[in-house]
Amino acid sequence: MKNSEKRSFAQRLKEAKVKQWIKFILTAIICILFTLWSGAWWIPLLILFFGDLYVTKYVPWGAWKQSKNPVRRTIAEWVDAILFALVAVYIINIYFFQNYKIPTASLEKSLLVGDFLFVSKLSYGPRGPMTPLSFPLVQHTFPVLNTKSYFDWPQWEYKRLPGFGHVKQDDIVVFNFPVGDTVPVIVTNPDYYTLVYRYGRDKIWNDPQEFGRIVYRPVDRRENFVKRAVALPGDSLQIINSDVYVNGEKQKEIPGLQYNYLVETSSLITERGFELLNISKTEQRDALLGTGVMKAYGYKPDSTGMFSHSVYRLPLTVEKLEKLKTFKSLVSVQRDSAYSRVYRDKVFPLSLENDWTRDNYGPIWIPKKGVTVAINMDNLPFYERIIRNYEGNKLEVKGDQIYINGQPATQYTFKMDYYWMMGDNRHNSSDSRYWGFVPEDHIVGKPIFVWLSLDEDKSFFSSIRWDRILKSAN
Repeated sequence: MKNSEKRSFAQRLKEAKVKQWIKFILTAIICILFTLWSGAWWIPLLILFFGDLYVTKYVPWGAWKQSKNPVRRTIAEWVDAILFALVAVYIINIYFFQNYKIPTASLEKSLLVGDFLFVSKLSYGPRGPMTPLSFPLVQHTFPVLNTKSYFDWPQWEYKRLPGFGHVKQDDIVVFNFPVGDTVPVIVTNPDYYTLVYRYGRDKIWNDPQEFGRIVYRPVDRRENFVKRAVALPGDSLQIINSDVYVNGEKQKEIPGLQYNYLVETSSLITERGFELLNISKTEQRDALLGTGVMKAYGYKPDSTGMFSHSVYRLPLTVEKLEKLKTFKSLVSVQRDSAYSRVYRDKVFPLSLENDWTRDNYGPIWIPKKGVTVAINMDNLPFYERIIRNYEGNKLEVKGDQIYINGQPATQYTFKMDYYWMMGDNRHNSSDSRYWGFVPEDHIVGKPIFVWLSLDEDKSFFSSIRWDRILKSAN
C-alpha cells in the first residue's frame, strides 16, 4: 500500500496547503448560502465532496491527469470539461438566467421575431426544478433525434425561491404555456383543447396521421411563451372596443402596441410601401384579402362583379397608421373589428356561450391565492381548468351538482395566484383571451434586455438589427 494511502485523516488535514483550504472554504460558504436560499437539503452533502476534492483527497478525483496514454487523457479531459459545463449550465438555467428567442409576432412591435432575450430568473424568484432529470438548453425534445429531453420521474412539487420582486402590471413575462400539457405533436397550433372543441376528442386521438401522437408534458417542460401581464391576481379586466380596462382604468399607453387594420387601396402596395410600414415578408404573405373575405367584411364589387380596389389586413402601430395615411393609393382604412364575426373566432372559455370577442371581452375576475369564490354551473367554465388541472383536484359534475374530490361543492378557495397575459400585437396574439389564466407556477422569468436581434427577411451580417442590441425588453 502506498504511503499516501496510509496517511491518517489528521495528517491529510495538516498537509493541506493554504490554497487548498481557501478553495474548500469558499465552496463550503457558497453551498451553505445556497442551502439557506433554496432550502435544498442535499446541497450540504456537496461540502463533503469538496472537502475530499480540495483537502483530504481520499478519492483520486484527478487520477486521469496522470495517465501516460495521451488518447485516454484527452478523452478524459473532454468528458470532464463537458460534464462540468453541463452541470454549470443546468444550475445557471434553473436559478439565474436563460436565453429565449422570440419565435412569433405576438409582441410586435415591442419585441420582434428574431430577438434573443436575456431572461432573469431572479426578478420574480427562480422556480425550483419540477422535472429535475432533464438535459440543459433543451426544453422538451432533442432536435433531430425527436426524443424527450427529460425523465418523467421524479416530479418535484412547485416551489419558488426568494427573488428581487414580483410580477407587476404590464411587465413582459416569460412563462410555460398553460394549455401545453397535452400536445398533438404534428398540430401544435391551435392548442389541444381548441382542437378538441373544434373536431371532437375522438378525431384528435384516432387520427395520428393528421394530428400526430398525443404527448403529455409537465409544467416546466411546456413551451415557453412571452406576453405582457396586463392584469394581476385579484384584478378585474374588461376589453371594450380593443381597449383594455383593469379595475375600471384604461391600460396605459404602450408605444409598440398595434392592431390589424383593413387597408383599401387603389393599387397594390409596393415593397417600398411595406418597408415604410415595417411589414415583414411573413406578414405580407397573407395580407391581401381574397374576394370572398372582402364580401364577408362588407366590401361591394362593381356592376361587373369585380373589385376595383385591393384590401389588405395589416398590423400597424399608431405611428405607422399615420404614415399609411400619406399613401396616395389609400382609399380607406379601418380597424379590423369584424374579425370574430367573419371567422367565427371563439374565445375563453370555449364551453361558455356568450357574445364575447377578442375586442369586446369580459368583465372577468383574475383568481387570487386564498380567495374563496362561489362556484355554480354558470361560472364553472372559468374555473374548471384551475380546479382540475392546475391545482390537482378531482372535479365532477352530476346533473347540476358540482363535486370536488368526491364532496359536493358550492365554493372554492384558490391555492395559487393567476395572471392575465396578452400580446402587444393585439390582433395576432394567442393569449389569455383564447386559453385563459396563467398560474404562478408557470412563471419562468422576466426578460431584461435584447442581447441579439436577427431579421429573418435578411441574410448574413445585414440581418443583425444593431439598434436593438442591449435594448431594454420592457
